[in-house]
Amino acid sequence: MKKRETLSSRMGFLLLSVGCAVGLGNVWRFPYVTGKYGGGMFVLLYLFFLLLLGFPLLTAELAIGRAGRGNLISSSARLAGKDSPWPKILTAAFAGNLLLMMYYTVVTGWLLAYTAAFFDNSIMLAGDQKAYFAVLVQSPARSTFYMLLAVALSAIVCGAGLRSGVERTVKVMMVLLFGLIAALAVRSILLPGAAEGLKFYLYPDPAKFTANIGETLYAAMGQAFFTLSIGIGAISVFGSYTNRDRALPGEGLMIIVLDTLIALLAGMVIFPCCFTYGVDPGSGPGLIFVSLPSTFHSMPGGRWCGALFFVFLSMAALTTVIAVFENLIDFLMTQGHLKRPAAALTVGVAVAVLSLPCVFGFSIWSRIQPLGKGSSILDLEDFIVSQNLLPLGALAMALFCSLRCGWGWEKFIAEANTGKGMKFHPGLKWYFKYVLPVLIGVVMAVGYFQIFK
Repeated sequence: MKKRETLSSRMGFLLLSVGCAVGLGNVWRFPYVTGKYGGGMFVLLYLFFLLLLGFPLLTAELAIGRAGRGNLISSSARLAGKDSPWPKILTAAFAGNLLLMMYYTVVTGWLLAYTAAFFDNSIMLAGDQKAYFAVLVQSPARSTFYMLLAVALSAIVCGAGLRSGVERTVKVMMVLLFGLIAALAVRSILLPGAAEGLKFYLYPDPAKFTANIGETLYAAMGQAFFTLSIGIGAISVFGSYTNRDRALPGEGLMIIVLDTLIALLAGMVIFPCCFTYGVDPGSGPGLIFVSLPSTFHSMPGGRWCGALFFVFLSMAALTTVIAVFENLIDFLMTQGHLKRPAAALTVGVAVAVLSLPCVFGFSIWSRIQPLGKGSSILDLEDFIVSQNLLPLGALAMALFCSLRCGWGWEKFIAEANTGKGMKFHPGLKWYFKYVLPVLIGVVMAVGYFQIFK
């Protein structure tokens, strides 16, 4: 068997894992969901559910990868046996990596387009930000160009090698990402309306919680679950690239802390801007592409603040794309026996072609509205991944680690606790076997109800 590639350091493992976890869920969805559900109380609940739900599942995913020394499919086959049904079950979850890229690269392309627009000042000259965004997404040529740019950059980085390409690039991007968001947060805190914005964002107001308890609880639970993209094995491959010097619960907690820090800093950039310039912080997905560009339009030095903010967003999105590409490339190298450059080229071409329906769904195929009036192909793809493959994959992994017919609790806990650092208590088996499946079931059931009610 060919010797498996490894990362050069623990720092590389942590930054790659954080890069995979950090993405649009942190810096796009988290701020507007926080704004919608009342600010500080939602943040507190989000952190609670992140520990309750995200932490154990992330550790399980890392353990499967490290013990199996491969991606989700090859690892489950090694751990449970090729004749076991588990590899087939988890193959469906793994397919979510490809489906995720079919729309994630398109949104990443929009972020790259906005970055370019701030640097060349065209967006600052545009009066109507809503119209500007509509022109971008309704232009097949322009959207395709920036989607292809995101795909090409990611494929080139992955094709250059694990250490020399993926690890080195993501390390630099993550350091820049932390530096940019910290600098932007300081700039935002100095705005005239910063105090009110930060109070709304960070002060837990019980009155806002009791006004809509059920919906707020679910929103916090759902955000904690989806922000880490657990369930499709995107992070498990990085577990396979690391050694057994450190116990995985501690590593998982460190990844969550860094991931959450970026999300919180993103809110510290956004909410002071919203309160200073009179923008509704709960204005939905358009907060990033419509409302915030309007605030930069009004802000002194807003052109460069906007440019740096969208550089930050683009890097956050690209680190996720690179991480998921690496997962798909590893699959082709392991199961398809391709060399890395050929696997990177194959993944790049496949993702580029399969992303075109999402691009066209806003223009020449806009009549296709699969989830009802006003929906798009992107909405359908996101629904399949977020509402189905992520929770079902997470459920499968929780049971795989706790059931005797899967990997088994004793083997899982031994792997997770190997090395120095924080460890899981062996008595948590009941939590993985019973509580986590119930929590995941709640996320799925309420999500379906909200979509189809």
